Amino acid sequence: MKLEFFGAAAEVTGSCHVLHIGGYKVLLDCGLIQGSRKDEARNRDPFPFEASKIDAVVLSHAHLDHCGRLPLLVKRGFKGPIYAQEASCELVAILLADAAHLAERDAEYQTRKTGKKVKPLYTFAEGEHVIRQLQPRKYREVFEVVNGVKVRFRDAGHILGSCSVEAWLKDNDRESKIVFSGDLGQYDTPILKDPEPIDHADVVLMESTYGGRRHREREETMAELGEILTSERSRRGNILIPAFSIGRSQEIMYQLGKHYDEWNLERFQIFLDSPMAIEASKVYWENTGLYDEEATRLRQENGGMPLLPNLKLSRRPEESMEINRIRSGAIVIAGSGMCNGGRIIHHLKYNLEREETQVLITGYQAIGSLGRRLVNGEKTVRIHGRTIPVRATIHTVGGLSAHGDQDDLARWYECMENRPPVYLVHGEVEAQEDFKTYLSARNGAKVHLPKPGDFLKL
Repeated sequence: MKLEFFGAAAEVTGSCHVLHIGGYKVLLDCGLIQGSRKDEARNRDPFPFEASKIDAVVLSHAHLDHCGRLPLLVKRGFKGPIYAQEASCELVAILLADAAHLAERDAEYQTRKTGKKVKPLYTFAEGEHVIRQLQPRKYREVFEVVNGVKVRFRDAGHILGSCSVEAWLKDNDRESKIVFSGDLGQYDTPILKDPEPIDHADVVLMESTYGGRRHREREETMAELGEILTSERSRRGNILIPAFSIGRSQEIMYQLGKHYDEWNLERFQIFLDSPMAIEASKVYWENTGLYDEEATRLRQENGGMPLLPNLKLSRRPEESMEINRIRSGAIVIAGSGMCNGGRIIHHLKYNLEREETQVLITGYQAIGSLGRRLVNGEKTVRIHGRTIPVRATIHTVGGLSAHGDQDDLARWYECMENRPPVYLVHGEVEAQEDFKTYLSARNGAKVHLPKPGDFLKL
């Protein structure tokens, strides 16, 4: 029995690890590499294993950096089941359809730009093949993945349907329990339940995105958001919110609805400019059994979630283009969350050079992404071949992150009374080093930082 580390070892995106047991191979996630053009070009590289030899996939949740290469895996020969939580299966179908559409459109653009035929990373039809192999499972249901491997999904509190994975491995007289954290959410996150405690493991494979920092208190974050949205400046220009279509967009709308009167939001036109976020919001709406107590109560009191009467859903490209004619009074929530694709690119192109524009960065920005360059304070950026001066104000609203911070991660780990050894993935090296020091000092944990290609005997 062994665990091999591949994607998201010593980096944040591209989550992908392999469990080996008794001749079987089980993949934990199969995520897309995101960031710069150079980083994203690595998605076309061969997998560091033979796709046809993978027997099953266990998926932690429906974000591209965890499931975005599944169509390539299937295209290259994988024919087995893909296990995911029930709501995740619904969201994966939406996510991959949108990703394929964007890939096809980008390939068309690059073909016109270069004069050379550029193929998309995968097509819409290839994304649909994945859907047929999805096997939905409930939280806390124990099921067999392959002979000798049983799995149980626990709520990770990151997005709807996100999971930490408990895996029991048995090979002859050897037994081992490995826990894969997936992406862990903050405690007391709106809509979602808290990360579910797990009491024991022999080995923990753990994310560390924000292992080197603490988020602001949520009350402070809401106060900051309220100040931005009620300021005199907010009356002079537009407010752009790049947001992940699954998770972040729904939380932002929830907070806008909850504080609608307090923040005097009736004076804005509010746009959800993302067909994928619109479809994902329907999944959130229908899975009421996964809500936390506050969201459940508000839904019962309002006959639905907190309302935004001035919310406009922009499905068609023409509707999105119309938004760019508005010079002030618009709040635009659009994908992608790292500003490396999607409709937010067009809104930034038309609004970044305007001093009255405000951009709210509400989530993690990978190295090399446009969002990271904005957070870093670059004075100019390139969009669609044009150099755009950045005169807009860029706000980093860190307390809205769907990822737990240093204390949240430690709190989840400390539910395991035996303090098992930890292998940190899904984090930049500096954050991992900080979290290693923090976790070791706090409770004596043995913490390791694997690199791609490393393996651990279980």
